[in-house]
Amino acid sequence: MSAPDRTHDPALRSWVASANRPDHDFPIQNLPFGAFRAASDAAPRCAVAIGDQLLDVSRIADLFTAEASAVAAALAAPGLNRAMALGHGAHAAFRAQLSALLQEDERARRPAVEAALRPLQSAQLVLPFEVRGYTDFFASIHHASNAGRLFRPDQPLLPNYRYVPVAYNGRANSVRTSGEPVVRPHGQLKPAEAGAAPRFAPSQRMDYEVELGIVVGRPTAAGEPLRPGDAWDHVFGFCLLNDWSARDIQAWEYQPLGPFLGKSFATSISPWIVTAQALLPFRTAAAARAPQDPEPLPHLRDPRDHARGAVAVQLEAAIRTAHMRQRGLPAHRLSRSNAADLYWTVAQMLAHHTSNGCALDTGDLVGSGTVSGAGDGALGSLLELSRGGAAAIDLPGGEQRRFLEDGDEVRLTGFCEAPGHRRIGFGECAAVLAPARPYGPADSGE
Repeated sequence: MSAPDRTHDPALRSWVASANRPDHDFPIQNLPFGAFRAASDAAPRCAVAIGDQLLDVSRIADLFTAEASAVAAALAAPGLNRAMALGHGAHAAFRAQLSALLQEDERARRPAVEAALRPLQSAQLVLPFEVRGYTDFFASIHHASNAGRLFRPDQPLLPNYRYVPVAYNGRANSVRTSGEPVVRPHGQLKPAEAGAAPRFAPSQRMDYEVELGIVVGRPTAAGEPLRPGDAWDHVFGFCLLNDWSARDIQAWEYQPLGPFLGKSFATSISPWIVTAQALLPFRTAAAARAPQDPEPLPHLRDPRDHARGAVAVQLEAAIRTAHMRQRGLPAHRLSRSNAADLYWTVAQMLAHHTSNGCALDTGDLVGSGTVSGAGDGALGSLLELSRGGAAAIDLPGGEQRRFLEDGDEVRLTGFCEAPGHRRIGFGECAAVLAPARPYGPADSGE
């Protein structure tokens, strides 16, 4: 992928006044993609966010030329998949022309673009693309060590971790957009007492996981593995991702085949996809490995990826309980971590994913796994923050949490900043945990 260009210039300003605020997630240097409904009964349409507005691209498609016109035409679809598949050359051309249309010195075409804007607050945002497949990795060595220490104190990391980007295949149809509530799931729960039988009941140890979602654009062919140096050619962009987890269901079921019903009930993502091109200024060196750690195997090794394979995205998690909302208290930040600290890079995850000949499809969603850092303030799940439920977390208003309770809202936010570049953000990924529904024949209509 190319280096930063004119569209990343921090001096660029837009005639959309809100986009020029220094703290806004969606300046002209960002231009993330999403989808919305103009009315509750209308078909979704694709959009780009600029400041506190969204741009209905279908209404200005005739303003784009050459390669960019193909992207504009594809954005008339109800989701981003057709546009995502067109590749970085077309995406770069579209970004350059869109940036020019929104710059403050644009006069002739401004009225047409302005007529295609609508306030973000009034829009019904929907899932921005059709999720074809969902794979979740385990790429943070800090999270892997913390979680492993709770269950295997003598061997927190299994022998394969430093060699294999570990992952599991999730449920594509579990993915929903920010704002949709998450219902507490039922499952088998095994008491700690020796000899006790499991029972079937609502999960009592509900958790969130702070993750970065990778959205695949151009597909790969079956039987043709990616090299790390080529993997970014297939990345359309990134979103925030909350891999909701029922820890008690997970603990009983995960051996020997890994996560299943403890994970498959819900995965929330942010409604805006920040493109790989927007993130070019925030690419950085892969996280340093400990001297005793092995070198990645050849299919995971590339000097270009080592030099610029990480993405410095600051990720934050916050909680706002029902009690806090009633009292008008703001959300309480639980953690801040950085995706640049991941042990495995984006390219290594995708390269390993395809190393056996498995193909990636347009619209595949790949989760990073919980992004945790080295300190207590950078722990990306309640499992880690509460030490497996042993330590209560104090919240404003006198409440405590070990795991989530009904009515709790979890909010993930993310942003990138670097000297000499404009700060850009991801919006938010938020959802409220709803009570478990009644379970039984009456619930299924029988």
